Amino acid sequence: MKPTVRAVIFDLDGTLVDSLEDLADCVNTALAAHSLPEHPLAPYKYFVGMGLENLIRSAVPAGTPETVFTAVKTRYREEYSQYWARKSRPYDGIFPMLERLAAMGIPLAVLSNKSRIFTGDFVRRFFPETPFVTVQGSPEGGTAKPDPAMALAIAAQLDLPPGSVAFMGDTRVDMETAVNAGMLPVGVLWGFRPEEELREHGAKIIISKPEELFDKLIFSI
Repeated sequence: MKPTVRAVIFDLDGTLVDSLEDLADCVNTALAAHSLPEHPLAPYKYFVGMGLENLIRSAVPAGTPETVFTAVKTRYREEYSQYWARKSRPYDGIFPMLERLAAMGIPLAVLSNKSRIFTGDFVRRFFPETPFVTVQGSPEGGTAKPDPAMALAIAAQLDLPPGSVAFMGDTRVDMETAVNAGMLPVGVLWGFRPEEELREHGAKIIISKPEELFDKLIFSI
């Protein structure tokens, strides 16, 4: 039997937007500026997902002095503030999916471990017409996914029980967030991580294309 949901919360990077090349390019520029080795694109699929601190920790060599780590992080922020949208684009099929959900009256939200500023910038740049009820990024020094606090706050804002909300993402962090919040974990295969990881960390629904969402779920308002 298909699950019934009344709202959808989306992860951003790897779910709505393919942002990996811009992230990798900016980190590599920051690494090179401090004579540290750069990485090919593929490892960045595993560096991202847990916020800025984890991204830079994953990219710098083990044992990097804290002063160098901080300098790399600062340079990355400078680069990303200028070049975050150079190559990033919504995935194929995302716009029709969002338009169809909105036309059905399904409340939509975004919850990312990207900073609040950049999360808002991304949504304003790429989804200016999508009626997201709320767009949330990770506060500096605050809680981040997989902590369920922000997901639960979104459900409360929508005045919906968590169990009626689908949480859609591409990494274990998203699936763990959904499980921790008591929401329906929906894993997507066009993002950064493989199906095995998503299922291992709680995915109940797996989709390989955005339009499959409507085949796997029943939507109710």
